[in-house]
Amino acid sequence: MQIKDKIPILLQINVVANSGSTGHIAEEIGKLAIASGWKSYIAYGRWACPSQSKLIRIGDKFDLLFHFIKSYLFDCHGLGSTRATRKLINDIEEIAPDIIQLHNIHGYYLNYKVLFKYLSSKNTPVVWTLHDCWGLTGHCVHFQDIKCMKWQNQCVNCPNITGYPKSLFWDNSARNYFIKKTFFNKINNLTIITVCSWLDDIVNRSFLKQNKRQIIVNGINLDIFSPLEDRKKIKEALGIQSQFMILAVATVWNKAKGWNDILRMSELINSDCTIVIVGLTSKQLKLLPKRVVGITHTENILELAKLYSAADIFVNPTYQDTLPTVNIEALASGTPIATYNTGGSADVVDDKTGFIVRPGDLDALVQAINVVKEKGKDFYKEACRNRAVKLFNKDDRYKDYFSLYNRLLQI
Repeated sequence: MQIKDKIPILLQINVVANSGSTGHIAEEIGKLAIASGWKSYIAYGRWACPSQSKLIRIGDKFDLLFHFIKSYLFDCHGLGSTRATRKLINDIEEIAPDIIQLHNIHGYYLNYKVLFKYLSSKNTPVVWTLHDCWGLTGHCVHFQDIKCMKWQNQCVNCPNITGYPKSLFWDNSARNYFIKKTFFNKINNLTIITVCSWLDDIVNRSFLKQNKRQIIVNGINLDIFSPLEDRKKIKEALGIQSQFMILAVATVWNKAKGWNDILRMSELINSDCTIVIVGLTSKQLKLLPKRVVGITHTENILELAKLYSAADIFVNPTYQDTLPTVNIEALASGTPIATYNTGGSADVVDDKTGFIVRPGDLDALVQAINVVKEKGKDFYKEACRNRAVKLFNKDDRYKDYFSLYNRLLQI
């Protein structure tokens, strides 16, 4: 395909727009498209924050509700929202994009069977960034915490049927696996992006391995996430003053994200340490023990950046993840990291910038905290920042996407 004498058009599809990690990634790619003289559209299914791209809502709250009920009762996630997806296809026909960039296509808003059948009938290059493992399993988005490897051959009798996307009565994982394997391999002009070496290895052992693929790690805004000088002032605003500050951040805190481990860890740390947890619900705030400061979910990136910079160490006890953006944001803020060896966490941290520990090993996690406490944050600060600049600069990483787009379009 060659694009001459026309403005290239990029259409991205994601569950949310300019919100959360995947939404912000799509937004940054859209910004680069616009800066490069392209037209940029983002189609989303759940919610959106203001965007520089033109936004297209997929379906409405009733589509989401019916899709959720269908999935919840019959384990057929991604097979509802037929009407909404057909309307999206009409929008795609009208927009006539030159590149279609998929992100998270799960989330009760899209019918992947309808969409992929349509995409397989077109010559438009499709790039699909996998941010988790849903695209290659019969049910779940992650299987690390339950140590299930059925996805390599055939999902059946799913041990995580009550995990997202939760099913109440039925286990259709075998059928879902077959449908995904059939339709996700229909597009001749599909390139799969994996965001870390761990996920790339997983894809290479799955039914998606026949597709072209490339590793492009997630990038962040290094101007926003950077070491700040007023750490003491930020701590005082939190009421912890001279305490050693341990920071933990997640969009949603649950068992898989290490919620229980954080609470247990609070009982093991020294009395001169305070844990600050970001992303809690009002119910979770009421459960916090002493020496733990809770903050609800925030879309205020500048406030979040201050917390990363103020922290003495960032802790991420997640049992399932791909390439945790929170780890990268902490790294760019000059803050050393102690994280479980989950997914692509090892791609973020090296021995100069933090600690990788076995999932569930709270003693090792506390030991890592004590080492940083003894050496001081400044011992790690420069190495953390340099590693973030080298590997995770959004301007470099999203240029990787455009290099791929240009190769696909031969421009």
